[in-house]
Amino acid sequence: MSTPFFSLALQPRFNETDGLGHINNTVIPIWFEAGREPVFEIFNPGLNIDKWNLIVAGFTIAFSAPTYYGSPVEIRSWISRVGNSSFEITQQCWQQGKKTAEAQTTLVHYDYATEKSVRINDDIRQRLSEHGGA
Repeated sequence: MSTPFFSLALQPRFNETDGLGHINNTVIPIWFEAGREPVFEIFNPGLNIDKWNLIVAGFTIAFSAPTYYGSPVEIRSWISRVGNSSFEITQQCWQQGKKTAEAQTTLVHYDYATEKSVRINDDIRQRLSEHGGA
């Protein structure tokens, strides 16, 4: 049975730690962006920058526990809302069975040439719905 969420396994690097010995809070949003790549592929197969069609409209993150160097991390990502031209991805950072951070990112299907949002078509909408909920 497949899971509705996308999963990315990461090994924290020593240079990502801060003076307190845990992963710096600026690093986890970068990990979350890496965890969104499968969603980017839905909109832009091959991830061709010349045909890029998504833009970040908003991002919130809550840290619930420190994340440490030396233990693997799992980034879980799923679609939590789909609107007309925008959608939200919820993501969590897990280490040793503990959730250490959670974020919500709103992305907009976007035409950079016209600088306007674009309706999400039914095919993409269906593919996004396959990855809803945790």
